[in-house]
Amino acid sequence: MILNMVKFYYIYVLLSKKDKNLYTGYARDLKSRFEQHSKGYVSSTKERRPLELIYSEACLDKKDAMHREKYLKTYLGKQFLRNRLKSYFTG
Repeated sequence: MILNMVKFYYIYVLLSKKDKNLYTGYARDLKSRFEQHSKGYVSSTKERRPLELIYSEACLDKKDAMHREKYLKTYLGKQFLRNRLKSYFTG
């Protein structure tokens, strides 16, 4: 029996090693999107390279992913990320 592969929408957070700021986005294909960022094909992160993928979540629905991305860009969303990634940032 072959299982249908579920396609997700990914919300991701990149850390700029250049300016130490975070970039949040969403994509259907996380690997390809990260490669685009890394190669400088994305204008919003081109000058902020090198980048590190530090967080991702998966959603089944595009609208859910878009809402989650929007939330993570708010003050409360940034607080959530700081708490969620506390060990990463503090070592």
